Amino acid sequence: MKATVYNQKGEAVGEVELSERVFGAPVNQGLIHQAVVAQLANQRQGTSETKTRAVVAGGGRKPWRQKGTGRARQGSIRSPLWRKGGIVFGPHPRSYRQELPRKMRRAALRAALSARAISGDIVVLDRLELDAPKTKVFASVLKALGAPQALFVSEEHRPEVQLSARNVATAEAVVAQNLSAYQVLRYPKLICTRDALARLEEVLG
Repeated sequence: MKATVYNQKGEAVGEVELSERVFGAPVNQGLIHQAVVAQLANQRQGTSETKTRAVVAGGGRKPWRQKGTGRARQGSIRSPLWRKGGIVFGPHPRSYRQELPRKMRRAALRAALSARAISGDIVVLDRLELDAPKTKVFASVLKALGAPQALFVSEEHRPEVQLSARNVATAEAVVAQNLSAYQVLRYPKLICTRDALARLEEVLG
């Protein structure tokens, strides 16, 4: 499997061989779904909370006597049956975290990358030259590559790339070693530099 290599102007400058082990793996949709659900669950804060009748303020005194009034018996004005009363089965702080073994995470990432390779949505960039954070330059590179909505993968943490991509609403920059299946599937195009491609093949191959 081969992919065309482009420069920042969108001109083809060569070809690169894609590893069959990384970009030719079986597309296991069930495994990809499990990895995506786990990552989204791990992003949840789980801090929502409601008060039960034991916590809500007020209601220490019995509203009226038990018998003789003609009304239904009541023990507290903070009963769940009353307005401003406690909530019975409301949410409480909890952890939504799901643990996924590293082998499964990497297998899901291989499957997601293979799906992108099969559909021809992987763009290989020779290199990205940015002297300073420039959102306009970064956006122009995406446009030249025909991928205004894309995930940009760099070989290492580059502050100028991260800061340039931060203000582009339809794009995201990530380091190769931190790439996940969810990020790959979130954007219609995947842009990798040559070095990032080599890094991915080194880690996943």
